[in-house]
Amino acid sequence: MTSKLQIIALFGTSADPPTVGHQLLLEGLLTIFPKVVTWASDNPMKTHGTSLEKRQSLLNALVKSINNPNLELVQAISSPWTISTLKKASSLWPSAELVFVIGSDLASQIPQWTNAKAIMQKTRLAIAPRDGWPLKSEQIQELEALGGKIDLLPLVIPATSSSTIRANLERTHIPTSVLRLLLKHHLYGFTSKA
Repeated sequence: MTSKLQIIALFGTSADPPTVGHQLLLEGLLTIFPKVVTWASDNPMKTHGTSLEKRQSLLNALVKSINNPNLELVQAISSPWTISTLKKASSLWPSAELVFVIGSDLASQIPQWTNAKAIMQKTRLAIAPRDGWPLKSEQIQELEALGGKIDLLPLVIPATSSSTIRANLERTHIPTSVLRLLLKHHLYGFTSKA
């Protein structure tokens, strides 16, 4: 009898801070994949609003609030470089099929990532459509030309943005579990005063 290959969806995020969009994506991935792994990471293309340790804590609060045994935060695979994350994940789950998840807003950036071709050849790429960021056929063709195997996910993620939340101290797009920590630790300028 042959064992079924374990499929793991990998979703890294700056979590700066985690938004309702992050929550909906994680919950949506749990309806598609048998196991979902997430982590907070430093993005070399961004300036972050707080430390990686604090962002990990915020993401952990979100993961706990989702409360699904098939969702796990594995900070050990975090790296600013996707190829390093994939190598770490491959060593943790050597017999699994790894599916790297991104929002459609990142599809155009991947060809400029460090070792983009190696990334595309090491994993399947699952793209979640994000409102306001339509996926263009030429973007998919460019990723496929790098050797990518692309899955378009049947999800629609709202156009919530961590940077907009930070700039406007917008509370309505922050999950309750995350907002509690933002207020408790006065992160990003959030205080209990309205």
